[in-house]
Amino acid sequence: MSGRTQLMWDPAVAGYDFGPGHPMDPVRLVLTRGLIGALGLDREVEVVAAKPAGESTLRLVHREDYVAAVKAASADPGAADQSYGLGTVDDPAFAGMHEVSALIAGQSVGAAEAVWRGDAPHAVNFAGGLHHAMPGAASGFCVYNDAALAIARLLELGVERVAYVDVDVHHGDGVQAAFWEDPRVLTVSLHEHPRTLFPQTGWPEETGAAEAAEGTAVNVALPAGTGDAGWVRAFHSVVPELVAEFRPQVLVTQHGADTHFEDPLAHLAVSLDAQRAVQVACHELAHEHAGGKWVALGGGGYAVVDVVPRSWAHLVGIAAGREVAPETVIPDGWRQEVFARTRQLAPARMTDGRWPVGFREWSAGYDPADRVDQAILATRKAVYPLRGLLP
Repeated sequence: MSGRTQLMWDPAVAGYDFGPGHPMDPVRLVLTRGLIGALGLDREVEVVAAKPAGESTLRLVHREDYVAAVKAASADPGAADQSYGLGTVDDPAFAGMHEVSALIAGQSVGAAEAVWRGDAPHAVNFAGGLHHAMPGAASGFCVYNDAALAIARLLELGVERVAYVDVDVHHGDGVQAAFWEDPRVLTVSLHEHPRTLFPQTGWPEETGAAEAAEGTAVNVALPAGTGDAGWVRAFHSVVPELVAEFRPQVLVTQHGADTHFEDPLAHLAVSLDAQRAVQVACHELAHEHAGGKWVALGGGGYAVVDVVPRSWAHLVGIAAGREVAPETVIPDGWRQEVFARTRQLAPARMTDGRWPVGFREWSAGYDPADRVDQAILATRKAVYPLRGLLP
């Protein structure tokens, strides 16, 4: 093993562009890469550009007819077939859509291959985490499901158990769907409650296919307004025990930054400091339970200046073994780049001023009147008995 974390990056991923006014602004990727460089983190990793996912790889998760529909819409956006979720408000068709989507998927697949082969202990693809894409349809700004494809490639290579942990504000529905009947994959999603947010799935009762894979899908549906203490408490009250029991050989995590209180598309109230705390926890889980093999992906995040670049720069620093202190002052050069590209003022520090993040361990007691505790208990009651654990 080389000992150097791989950062998967090809500038062409910024071509994943649904057009002016769409929340998924590719400037968030460019600014994240720029901040990683400004902080010197790119000197601590091996920057790698993997090849695009080929058709045989895409078909590990996606149907042949869907891949053909993406290619057709990519060649002629005006003829996109909406029955496949293409050409919609969420997923407008654009020229080159297939090529850049396959490129992003290729970075996640390449990350998984590198980690499993031992070329790198960890690998990060912050352009990935497009967790809503279904086997036969685009959904929620996602065309190809790179997270599911990375997991499917690991299984193809002979991995027997993969744990997937998704802390995006939206339910990781596409990944759950891809492995609903597969007991080799544990999917855990912490997200805003489906009553108040897309995609209206991710109830605690969704636990995997009956008999074949019961207890391998885990969903923590948190009430709108959940802040740092509740969010981190929910993570630590569910994820470590389940990952420890499952004993994965590889840990794949999705770190959508849209849990943040400034995100315009959701209703949680989480800070960068709490996001960083969970990133650290995922790194520790990989070392404790997966032999250190960790693939970390990006995801949602629509506060494209104030939140996304800082959150994912922290993620890269953690994966590289050179954590960025929350109080770190952001270099002026990057802040000038932000203004030149967006005409917005950039943040001055790498923190929201909430470090360290305090929370109560589940073992400290359960408050039956607390809505977060109700959500945690609902998940534990639904899943723990299926895995031979106490709720």
